[in-house]
Amino acid sequence: MVAAGLLLTAVMPAWAQKVSHELPYEELQRFARVFAAVKNNYVEPVSSQELIASAIKGMVNDLDPHSSFLDENEFEEMKESTDGEFGGLGIEIGAEQGLVKIIAPIEDTPAAKAGIMPGDLIIKINGESTEGKPLNDVIKQLRGEPGSEIVLTVKRSSSAEPLDIKIVRDIIQIRSVRSKRLPDDIGYVRISQFQERTGADLAQHLTDLGKGKPLKGLVLDLRNDPGGLLNAAIGVSAAFIEPNKLVVSTKAREQEMQRYLAVPSEYAPDESDYLKNLPDWTRKVPLVVLINVGSASASEIVAGALQDYQRATIMGNRSFGKGSVQVVMPLDDNTGIKLTTARYYTPLGRSIQATGIEPDIIVSDTKTGDLFSFPREADLSDHLNNDQVPAAGVKGKVNTDKAIEMLKEPEEMFEFGSGEDFQLQQAINHLTGKKVDQGVITKEKPKGLSKEEMEAVKPSGSNDGSAAGDKSAEKQSK
Repeated sequence: MVAAGLLLTAVMPAWAQKVSHELPYEELQRFARVFAAVKNNYVEPVSSQELIASAIKGMVNDLDPHSSFLDENEFEEMKESTDGEFGGLGIEIGAEQGLVKIIAPIEDTPAAKAGIMPGDLIIKINGESTEGKPLNDVIKQLRGEPGSEIVLTVKRSSSAEPLDIKIVRDIIQIRSVRSKRLPDDIGYVRISQFQERTGADLAQHLTDLGKGKPLKGLVLDLRNDPGGLLNAAIGVSAAFIEPNKLVVSTKAREQEMQRYLAVPSEYAPDESDYLKNLPDWTRKVPLVVLINVGSASASEIVAGALQDYQRATIMGNRSFGKGSVQVVMPLDDNTGIKLTTARYYTPLGRSIQATGIEPDIIVSDTKTGDLFSFPREADLSDHLNNDQVPAAGVKGKVNTDKAIEMLKEPEEMFEFGSGEDFQLQQAINHLTGKKVDQGVITKEKPKGLSKEEMEAVKPSGSNDGSAAGDKSAEKQSK
């Protein structure tokens, strides 16, 4: 998934250098001896660059699922993903216990049109096995010239035999916001990812939806939205809440709580205020936000803020539970590290790390039960703990067989926003005063704390929406 809370810095920040006088020389000498032993005695020659890169990867990758070393290709891919345009198939992939897993196909891309589904495991690319391959090598194979053909062999839990899926590469231009007017004067807006233009695009969609007969309600669909840029999440939240309200807070080690408010300097620091001409109805219209297990990071920031202010009814399933902030630190012009540096908190001070956002109204994916069951944050190896609910964030290793079992997906997938979308129909029912059918709910013990319980645990100063936050000019993303 796209990591939440990335702070893209131009140089290694001063706080990351302050421990230089505390370097553990004995351990570094041990590292140097290992380096020399491998360099001089390994059965085949290994370059110093390869050894150092592998050492950095091992140092960072074992911290938590979202910290990693970014080589040249990964560094470029991260920049492209936030810009919203890149070449390839249109899939988000991840690695879990050595498996190459499809997190989600991006809507209206070659992968989605070819039938790639969340949870598919890529076992071969053009007949070549992916077993044991680093994720970066897999990405290199997936990318190519627009118009060129690639064959993915995927393992799907609903199919006894692997499936060969032919896809033609293309330039991927992601439209992160879609909208339409539904019957009964209900507006529908879907955000598939939080990118540079998401906030501005949302403002335009809302303006267009409001033309003509006034809307009686609005559905904001964040299902299977893996996150994106933090300033985009602030902008989306600001479209529905009053200006100057607190949207999210972050707390890093040995630092004061940093607050991000619904103000232009936070969501549009490099451009004009794209919300200044937004119609007044957007902050008053009855609102339902749809979330599910695939709603992560920026999606959870928005859902958490709108829930805390009782601005929206949150409906669907418990979200992914990624409540951590990553900083991207360039090491040189072409590489960097992505490092988890903080946790984020909702306006009422709730940490959702490894717990997720609990819906106000639980509704199953379909009338007959849930379809999506891929692992949440709490199921990932060595995930960061929740400082408010430690038991919900105990680190551990995921059993591979269990992880594969959790990747089961539906044999027949519906399209979000379509007439077959059960959760959307229940959101419309709620907005029009009709009875909500919750479907078949899987009994699941909530892992988070209630709003009332937050009074005893919320971080100091995190609940005052009028307080001035740190107006950092750094570009922020998740």
